[in-house]
Amino acid sequence: MSGPDPQPVPTNTERSPRRGMAAAVLSLEAITLGLTTPVMITIADVDSGTAMAVGLGLALVCLLLAGALRAEWAYLAGYVVQAAAIGLGFVVPVMFALGAVFAALWTAADLLGRKIERERAAAWAAYRAEQAPGE
Repeated sequence: MSGPDPQPVPTNTERSPRRGMAAAVLSLEAITLGLTTPVMITIADVDSGTAMAVGLGLALVCLLLAGALRAEWAYLAGYVVQAAAIGLGFVVPVMFALGAVFAALWTAADLLGRKIERERAAAWAAYRAEQAPGE
């Protein structure tokens, strides 16, 4: 009878750092985009229906994408949201800056997350190769 295996075994339940970072960016961006709604109504004098559709619509898209990040298309859609957030600067000028900040955060989360996942996979492959004697 052998005891439990003391060696770590990777599982498919490991959290994706890319997905976690990207979801965090989208969640914070949803708050920011939602808060543009009253700004568009009171300061930019945008029709309230239009402001709600744009501001709250983009916020909702961010939240839906945060939940859909298991699919690769959601990352591409995230870049579209970043462009829309920057484009909102034509109505609320501060969104040029805020949109650029979120676009930088989104890009960093995507690229850094990919790098971490590649390095993690390489480390597990090296570990497995080291553990397989003479094969």
